[in-house]
Amino acid sequence: MGPRALGRCVLLALGALAWGLRLAEATVSSEAQRSVSPLVATPCWQVENFVVVQDCALCTTFQAKTMPECSTTGFIEQINCAVSKKEEYKSCRSVVTEAHSFWKFEGAMICVAVVFALLVMCRQRVLDRKALEKVRKQIESI
Repeated sequence: MGPRALGRCVLLALGALAWGLRLAEATVSSEAQRSVSPLVATPCWQVENFVVVQDCALCTTFQAKTMPECSTTGFIEQINCAVSKKEEYKSCRSVVTEAHSFWKFEGAMICVAVVFALLVMCRQRVLDRKALEKVRKQIESI
């Protein structure tokens, strides 16, 4: 394998690394957007115990436009606060969406691992050929 092939391997590895970094950056930026939200009043579920009345469900189109809780994740659950007896809505994360995100991340990491394994194999072949060439030249000079 010549310098061009090794260069291709390096470019392939760097491209995969850049793709993985873009994926991680997108995840971090979406997390940062979720954490920034104006607080008008402290919701009761942040200061007291609550019971989930309705499990985490996808927001309807109307809810997405009218409820600020839907803008965070796109999913909400209805809760009942124990002390104040208020019924409120709380943003939540869908188990299915989380599982999908997890497997996308795992797939990306496996792809990156495969690319770097191929890069290591390419580099090892180059080094083996150089070592064989050096030994061949030493034997020829005898």
